[in-house]
Amino acid sequence: MPSPFPGMDPWLEGEETFPNLHERLIISMKDALNEALPPGYVATSKNRVWVDDELRREPDVALFGPDNGNAAPALAGWAVVAERLAEEPLEEPYLEILSAKGKRLVTAVEVISLTNKRAGEQGRKSYSDKQEEYWLSGVNLVEVDLLRRGPHASATPHRRVLARFGPFDYHVSVVLARQRPAYHAAEFKLADRLPAFAVPLEPGVQPVLIDLQPMLDRAYERGRYAELVNCCAPADPPLSAEQQAWAEGILRTKGLIA
Repeated sequence: MPSPFPGMDPWLEGEETFPNLHERLIISMKDALNEALPPGYVATSKNRVWVDDELRREPDVALFGPDNGNAAPALAGWAVVAERLAEEPLEEPYLEILSAKGKRLVTAVEVISLTNKRAGEQGRKSYSDKQEEYWLSGVNLVEVDLLRRGPHASATPHRRVLARFGPFDYHVSVVLARQRPAYHAAEFKLADRLPAFAVPLEPGVQPVLIDLQPMLDRAYERGRYAELVNCCAPADPPLSAEQQAWAEGILRTKGLIA
């Protein structure tokens, strides 16, 4: 079943849904890029890995501790398992566009994640460090932000986007690292269709144009998100009164709410 909305579905932004959507969008973008890239370039997926001490998952003693009536050994066993779980590395996918012959990294393509926006988490620091690494290495950076929650996380400064477009819900940021850098952005609101945008390659090579909306539509259908989201519950993060009225009008027209 296709998404009822013309652009982003705000019910996909929740903590339970967006991480899965993030992965599907990366796959769709990789396929779209490899269809559009000229000879000599290839898009590949990579995983950023980090350990976040704040995300501690505490196991159940009954499951992981020895049940022998001796309290001390049981607690000791639980502590060892808890420590191992806390240190389990986290992974987050992103894309790299390589020059196929030289295997040189030309452009990085990121979909901003929930973790990238959470202040104080190791995932945010890891992402910020990666942005700096792209800049110092002369790598173009394309970032797609489909999250209304959290602080601004893309490399294009928030003040630049705001000054050019005014208030926005989502945006695409493009940084041409070898040009001082040069910032480009496309903003869009909840009611808008997701935009097409140019992905830069090397100097003298024509950028490739990819359309974000068909990628989201494909991810929505293949992920069966119509079965996962509950449009009768409040969106997370909450919608404004105007956005809520707009969304309910669409859902009512589609027969998804009474």
